Amino acid sequence: MRELLIALAVLTVVCTVFLAAMPWLLRKRNVEMRRTKFGITLVFDAENLDGTPVRLLNVNGTFQSGCYVPEDLRFELACEYHREMARVIERLVRTRSASAERPLRVLVMGGGGYSLPKYLAAYVPAARVDVVEIDPAITQIAREFFFLDECLEKTGAEKDGRLRLVNDDAWAHVRAVAEPYDVIVNDAFSGNRPLGPLTTEEGARTIREHLAEDGVYLANVRCAREGRRARVLREVEEAFGREFAHVGYVPEWPDEPKKPGNNALVATDAAGVVPAGAVVVR
Repeated sequence: MRELLIALAVLTVVCTVFLAAMPWLLRKRNVEMRRTKFGITLVFDAENLDGTPVRLLNVNGTFQSGCYVPEDLRFELACEYHREMARVIERLVRTRSASAERPLRVLVMGGGGYSLPKYLAAYVPAARVDVVEIDPAITQIAREFFFLDECLEKTGAEKDGRLRLVNDDAWAHVRAVAEPYDVIVNDAFSGNRPLGPLTTEEGARTIREHLAEDGVYLANVRCAREGRRARVLREVEEAFGREFAHVGYVPEWPDEPKKPGNNALVATDAAGVVPAGAVVVR
């Protein structure tokens, strides 16, 4: 028994030393590790398929954000579902004649690497964007590693009120806000699960109540399109299909329906908003 207790004590010391040294070991490999509200968060650089350097955010084992590293690409969008969302927002700016005086009001639920907010701040000056991130540690990571501070400085978007950073629970913010939004973007995730009542009738009603007339809801629904791993998408289709006249989504993997992906959902009462080529639910 004495030998067993000694062995356990030695093992405990070894594990403690290893865990304490892990951040240092990861930094030696150019990986930054932080503790955040939803688990261990890693930041590291890689390359996309064409060799362009990208920076990735991994929270509790799930990739949650990415951005380009080269200086001239830092505010561009590295993820296709973000590009789809940006295209919808840019079309709304054009068709509704939004301007600095009459901006398109956009809420982004979930900051992560702040990819979409940075793009809107840099390239869509007629959008006024509120970003609600529940975890201050994630926002700090975006400032340090995902060029958020650089974007704010270069665009002046925070100073002139076009980009507002809010530390709060996104669903609580939606319920409490007095003025409706023209666009609500749900990009909030904990691990690989969507936060808030994204899939419920309550969530769909809450979104509808806080959208302006003919407002648009955009969401990243990460799951497969077919099979047992498509349950979340089916629930979203049912809940939002009851509340909105037009619902569709653009799949990340159109030719691989059983592969989990970032599916860009669009729900609205306005005609002509769901992108051409989307899977039309209603």
